[in-house]
Amino acid sequence: MLWGGSLGGLEIRHEGEAVRVAGRFPYDTRTELAPGYFETIARGAFASRVDGDGDLYFLSGHDFEKPLASRRASTLSVRQDNESLTFEATVRSNTTWARDFLSAHDAGLIRGLSPGFRVSIDGERITRDGDLVHRTITAAELIEVSAVTRGAYPTAQIEARNWQPIGNVAARVSHRPAAFRWR
Repeated sequence: MLWGGSLGGLEIRHEGEAVRVAGRFPYDTRTELAPGYFETIARGAFASRVDGDGDLYFLSGHDFEKPLASRRASTLSVRQDNESLTFEATVRSNTTWARDFLSAHDAGLIRGLSPGFRVSIDGERITRDGDLVHRTITAAELIEVSAVTRGAYPTAQIEARNWQPIGNVAARVSHRPAAFRWR
């Protein structure tokens, strides 16, 4: 399985014991993975799995022993449009690795976003220009997306934003003393 990251980010919002995580992985972004070796994930390359019914996972560090959310558990939704792959996950802090991930993110240690995938048969084009190699992935089987310390694509990052309460939660929060309100 291959892993990659790209321009994009991960948004994290705390909702009590659960945390909402949203991420974006833009397509058609050329990235140098190693000196002289470039890779681009083409628009819609993950369509077969994103549009299918099969399970997908949100993991900590590409580790299947550290799942944070999954489509089968109804805690992960994955979509795509012409520009990017996007996902939204609900992470509950009821496992040690979820607490570790959330703590590491809060400390600024985990900011990368990286998809794990298998390239489909005939799902890549490789071109050479002298010593430069460029691989374009046109079709791949997306298996998971991971929060990582450093993605294969250096510009991938995680971003956290303040969560603004709405509905019943807003009503409960508005009755708390000011010291207990979100900022």
